[in-house]
Order: sequence, then C-alpha cells, then structure tokens
Amino acid sequence: RNSMLPAHKQSLEALLAAGVQQVLAEANADAANTSNAPAISLERPKAAAHGDVACNIAMQLAKPLQKNPRELAQRIVDALLAQPAAKSLVEAAEIAGPGFINLRLTAQAKQAVVSAVIAEGAAFGLSTQGAGKRVMVEFVSANPTGPLHLGHGRQAALGDALANVLASQGYAVHREFYYNDAGVQIQTLATSTQARAKGFKPGDAGWPEAAYNGDYIADIAHDYMTGQTVAAKDGEPVKGKGDIDDLDAIRKFAVAYLRHEQDMDLQAFGVKFDQYYLESSLYSEGRVAKTVDALIATGKTFEHEGALWLCTTDYGDDKDRVMRKSDGTYTYFVPDVAYHVTKWERGFSKVINVQGSDHHGTVARVRAGLQALGVGIPKGYPDYVLHKMVTVMRNGQEVKISKRAGSYVTVRDLIEWSGGAAPGQEAAPDLLDEATIQRGRDAVRFFLISRKADTEFVFDVDLALKQNDENPVYYVQYAHARICSILSEWKARFGGDEAALPQIDVSGLTSTRAMALMHKLAEYPDMLTHAASELAPHAIAFYLRELAGEFHSFYNAERVLVDVQAERDVRIALLAATRQVLANGLAMIGVSAPAKM
Repeated sequence: RNSMLPAHKQSLEALLAAGVQQVLAEANADAANTSNAPAISLERPKAAAHGDVACNIAMQLAKPLQKNPRELAQRIVDALLAQPAAKSLVEAAEIAGPGFINLRLTAQAKQAVVSAVIAEGAAFGLSTQGAGKRVMVEFVSANPTGPLHLGHGRQAALGDALANVLASQGYAVHREFYYNDAGVQIQTLATSTQARAKGFKPGDAGWPEAAYNGDYIADIAHDYMTGQTVAAKDGEPVKGKGDIDDLDAIRKFAVAYLRHEQDMDLQAFGVKFDQYYLESSLYSEGRVAKTVDALIATGKTFEHEGALWLCTTDYGDDKDRVMRKSDGTYTYFVPDVAYHVTKWERGFSKVINVQGSDHHGTVARVRAGLQALGVGIPKGYPDYVLHKMVTVMRNGQEVKISKRAGSYVTVRDLIEWSGGAAPGQEAAPDLLDEATIQRGRDAVRFFLISRKADTEFVFDVDLALKQNDENPVYYVQYAHARICSILSEWKARFGGDEAALPQIDVSGLTSTRAMALMHKLAEYPDMLTHAASELAPHAIAFYLRELAGEFHSFYNAERVLVDVQAERDVRIALLAATRQVLANGLAMIGVSAPAKM
C-alpha cells in the first residue's frame, strides 16, 4: 500500500514527470521515443530500509533512449530535486539496483496526515474517481424458504462492505436482493407448511419426503391457520386463509412470512437494500420468454432430444447447456440471463454478484447467454465475488444445527450467541437488549469480513465473546474507546478543546513510534482504492488490526498527557486523527466505534 496522501502522491508524480521531460529534452529525444513515454508509477519499496517511495521510470525509458538506466535515474533525480516544490516532499533520493529511484519523504510530508485527517473528518479517505458511474452489488439473494443461514451472513458482510467501499470511491451504488420465489423449493415450502398444519411433524409417516424440517415451519402453519397477517417490507400484507387444502394460499402466506423473517434477520445484521427483485416477475412480465426468443433469433440455439440448447461453448463454456427441458420448463440459468438483461437495461454498466462458491458453474453460463444476445454487454459482465463456507465452533465443538432452522445455524443465532445472549433468550429477540444485538452484530460483521472471500472460515463464538487482544474486533474497538477515554481526560484535566486541534503545529511528532503510526494513517486512502478495484473488502479488516497495533505500540511507548503542553498537544492531535480513521474504517464494514467498552 502507498503511504502517501493522495495530494502528495499527485504532486510527486507531477514533479517526476516534469523531471523526465527535462531529461528527455536534454537528450534531444525525438517524438518517436517520447510520445509513448510511460506514466509515472509510484510504489512502496519492498524493504522499509529502501525509503518510502520507489519508481522504475528510468528502467522503462532506458531501452527506447538507449541509455544506461542508472545514469538516466540519476539525471531524473537531479531534475526532480532542482524543482523548489520538491523540497517540502523529498528529503533524500538514491539509485538502487539496476535503476530504481528510491525516495525518502520529509518529516513535514509524513506529519501532514494528522492535519488532513482532522480537517477532513469522516470524509478522509474518500475519492471521486468513480463519480458519475453506477454500480450494482447483488448479494444475499436467498430463497424465501427459511431463515438466513451462515452463507447468507457472509454474503451480507461482504456485499454491504463492498458497496460501502465502492461508494467511498464516488460510485453511485445500488444494493439489490434477488428473490428466487419461483420453482421447486417454493413448492416444497408450501407442502411442508401444509403437512405441519395437518398435524404432521418430521419423522411421521405422513411427512413429505422432500420437506423443510425446522420449527419455523410449524410457526408458519400456526399463523396461517389462525388468520395472522404478515408482510415483507416491499410487499402487500397477506392474511392467513386458514384453508388447509388451498396450497396456493399456503404458498403465498409462507413466502410473505419468510420474507418478513429475512427482513428481521437483515435488520439485526444492519443491512439495507435499495431494491428487492422477484424472480416470479421475470415470468409474469414475459422477460424469460422474450430472452429465449431473442436467443433463438441469434441462431445460437439448437434442438436435441426434445430440448432447446444454447451454444455456450462458443463463449468459453466447457459444454453446451440446456435452456428449455423436454417437459417445457426452463433450466435455472435462463431466468438468470433474463435478470441480468434487466440490470444492463437499467443502466448498470458494472454489476457485482456476491454468491457462494457453489454458484461457480453459473458464471460461464450467464456470461455466455449475455454474449449470445449480442446487445453490447461486455464479455466479463457481470463480476462475481464467490465465497466459501463458514463453520461455527461453540464451546470447542462444531455446531451444525439450531432449534430455529433445524439443519443449519442461522445468522440470528450467530448474532445472539456472539452478543452473549443468556440461555433462554435465544430465538426470542424481544428478550434481548440492543447492546447484546449490537455486540453480536459487530462481532459477526467483523469476523465474516476478516478473511478473503475465497477462503473457508471458522467462526469461533468463544473467541467473539472474549474481551481481550485475542478477539480482533475487541482489539480494534478498544483502541478507539481508549483514545476516547484519553481525550476525555485531556479535556477534564487540561481544559482541552478539540476545536483547537486543527491549529496545532505537529512538527514535534518525530519519534519512531509516532512516525510509524502516521505512516499507517496515510495508507488508509490507498487501501480503500485497492479494496474497491480488487473487490476485496477484507483489506479493511486487515488494515484496522494493523492500525490498532500501531496505536497500541505508540501508546505503550510514549506518555500522552505529559506536563509540557507542546508535547501533549501534538500527541493528542495524533490520537484524535487515529480515532477518526479507526471510526471511518469500522463504519466502512458496518461495525460500531464505541466510546466506552
């Protein structure tokens, strides 16, 4: 990661570019040699001993100019340092290896981050590079057949953080949840609810072979038979009809009931969506049939054994795929293609789908279908972030079942357990105070974002409950709370005023620990930019742990509330900046920044 403030980075790139132009002019380089001169690229040296910034422009220019790269590098450095504006940024420069230019920044340039953070506050780290561009992040997209499971939880954490990171870069972000409310699972939900309404339970002779076995099915059946009314956030209220033989009425009620339950799960998780898109609408609006007709019209389909196939191998798939089965029903990727056409038509030129790795096979099929339509959709559309499984450990044992869902642990189970819910309070949110839910939500969101999406994750509930440095979310939040406590003491003992912090001269921050902390603070904007471009929100959790570590190292090495005001003030300013960046980063992943622990 680059540890320069964006404004300093731009200035240094411009100064180096001016130096390169001067060297080229002195070399009388003709237009053919310079017209394609590469852009200046600044990197962080692999070893801290090599300086703060590295640039390989001399090696890139050496061949077209037929010059020795080390000599060329020295001339570029001389031209750079001769510019007055470089004095406040560059303390020293050296040529390394075959022609790397290594630069050391001035203390003034490193200290500037403190004033920048205090001045920009919650906006520190934000960029406008995505301004004017619309991006959709589709995530969770659960079937409305049960409470949200751990995979949905990992998607919620990944998708929401990714949406926040993209918004931090100036993109107009749209969060979407696609409801698979058509198909065989919904029929199974209806027959399961009907069986419960008739008094059957799992294991009974009359229980369906394909069924949902969780206790929640009994709750749905009870509410349906007693005429309760349920509604999802974006749906019409549905009243239980009480007719045990009306399977369609049971289906409608069960879907509305579970969509409402999932709304509650998402609310506990702190995730909001801009739109819920129903798979059933693709059929009712004729979009699936229209997409199939359009694909047939392209000549990229063929009939075989009574089924309609799409030539997906023309677009990189390993074999051609069935679109419409011999019984007239569509395979699942057909509505997916129709759905993605709507995304394109709604103006989303960039779309990211966060899904489980079991959807890996869908990627090539959906992209092939979109390419075959020939409507101008780019080849890699949409982007996918595929995540692996989550395993839950509690009391040293793997947990695979819950009372709420039957065969799996739910998101709400995990939030309640991680918040420290006492036995008997589980599955009864009305018995839980907001602080318990908040603790659980913070732990779950931080933990589920703390690893790369494509790695399996073991969620240790016992670790989430620990209040020490072993627990990463506690470690980061405690750093924020400790700074809040120090600032409160500063105000009480010394009459400190945060409004005066922007005027403090921070040139006294020269110790090794202070420099390391400022270095880490300055990495934040570049870290966000990379997290957005690489669709890697886990980078934020990594960064926050590193920043908390640098803060604890600084605080353990240096007293802050010393008697000498000038020393006290600069250290308080550094801590205030650290508190702000910790809060900014935690907000980016949907985790609270408590003032007290």
